[in-house]
Amino acid sequence: MPVETEVIGDTSIPPAKQLNAFHYFPASVYTIDKPEFLDAARAASKESLAKRKKEQGKASEIYPVYMSGNLWDDPRMEEFTAFVGQTAWNILNDQGYDMSKFNTIFTEMWCQEHYKHSGMEQHVHGFGSQLLGFYFIDCPKDSSRVVFHDPKAGKVQTNLPEANMHNATPASNMINFEAKPGMLMFTNAYLPHSFTRHASPRPMRFIHFNLSVQDAPAACPVPDQAPEII
Repeated sequence: MPVETEVIGDTSIPPAKQLNAFHYFPASVYTIDKPEFLDAARAASKESLAKRKKEQGKASEIYPVYMSGNLWDDPRMEEFTAFVGQTAWNILNDQGYDMSKFNTIFTEMWCQEHYKHSGMEQHVHGFGSQLLGFYFIDCPKDSSRVVFHDPKAGKVQTNLPEANMHNATPASNMINFEAKPGMLMFTNAYLPHSFTRHASPRPMRFIHFNLSVQDAPAACPVPDQAPEII
């Protein structure tokens, strides 16, 4: 049988908050406001979504959402993709990965348009993805909230009840963010994520992207002098 630990007022034993704490294996979410990309993102997304709606027809009543085609090669998105690609490289480099050997590349980048009661189930992105992210375009009142879930299965299985689920603590199983137009988010692709049900009668739109890495091309040696022409 388990041995019960008696709780006593022994002042010689320090409270947990006074112990040296070392936090390893973090799961990080990064945000930055970039409203300067909104006009280009709206224009490119609107055009691609219109094409998809024409092909698809009426949205499903069970999954009332439209998804555009890939947007990374749209000329209007050039500044956005350059910023996202470089920021992704910086994130992985700052996390401790040897990015001197790699470049970041897009594997997907598409716009999602969600209607009332639409949502997104918890999932991760595999197949070589290293980072994922969102760029929020239109977020009416009562829009879906993006939720990130604890990726540590063992911790989730053995978790104790939380003292206050409104506080973000090491005991939390999930964290949610309010989406706002112009907000750009990044996280590692292994972090499970989902969206709550969209409650607004007006649609919510955001760009969802995944990035992987590829070997950086070896630098070509620069000759000391021009070759002699014989």
